[in-house]
Amino acid sequence: MFELRPPSSIVHGGPGTREPARTDGLGSVVSIRPEQGGARGGVRPSYAPGAYAGAPAAGRVPEQMGPDRSREGASARGEHTHSEPPAPRVVRHSVRGQILEALRAALVDGELIPGQVYSAPALGARFGVSATPVREAMQQLAVEGAVEVVPNRGFRVSERGPRELAELAEVRALIEVPVMLRLARTVPAERWGALRPLADATVAAAAVGDRASYAECDRAFHRAVLTLAGNEQLVAVADELHRRSQWPLVAGPATRRADLLADAAEHTALLDALIAQDLAVVQALVREHFTGADG
Repeated sequence: MFELRPPSSIVHGGPGTREPARTDGLGSVVSIRPEQGGARGGVRPSYAPGAYAGAPAAGRVPEQMGPDRSREGASARGEHTHSEPPAPRVVRHSVRGQILEALRAALVDGELIPGQVYSAPALGARFGVSATPVREAMQQLAVEGAVEVVPNRGFRVSERGPRELAELAEVRALIEVPVMLRLARTVPAERWGALRPLADATVAAAAVGDRASYAECDRAFHRAVLTLAGNEQLVAVADELHRRSQWPLVAGPATRRADLLADAAEHTALLDALIAQDLAVVQALVREHFTGADG
């Protein structure tokens, strides 16, 4: 059964009250309500480094008290009338978006089992949110083909076989291989070198066997390569096909850490060949990468 991962610290409720954290199930914060009267630094969500919940929106200037606005009137409207620091604004991040990303990661991890039916209220209870954002996220997954709507029951995780995976790999190869070979002839070495951190990130995720993180890093590397072609539609189509190819097979073996490491090593070798402008090696590696169907 789908399991939630340990939550991170978060504050809910009114002034001076704290409740248990609510996350998206994979360590991301679902919503944040900073404690009033506390430190002004706010709470730093794990998914937004450097940001904090009490920070004002970029470019927003706080309203100033004008001469025609009495303190009594301002107080009646709940505004601060003296030097007391204002209470942190409540910032509610996109619950639907975070639930969607959590469910996508759960698909890759195999926590959502192909063929099983999951209800929005049950998943919402596990996430600590209402059924509405879960249902909306599941409907998006249905559009993507990851789940099927089961009337009056919920959503069934789609079952895929080796043939579908092979077909996706073939289509991806038809799109990406010619583009990569063309880019190998035209993109200077220094621009390829700028992609090194992305290739290294796939290796790091593979080393710890984190399938969900590896899936994200893998797609990020491919997106960065294809972006050099300057065709946004190409990048969007290829990325969607790539995402679908990462869903697990029904009754198929889980992706092993060794498989992730081998796939990540192909990224590194490909980047080395692109920097060296060794077109023969690039062609061989690109075709091999898609033949494996996991890259």
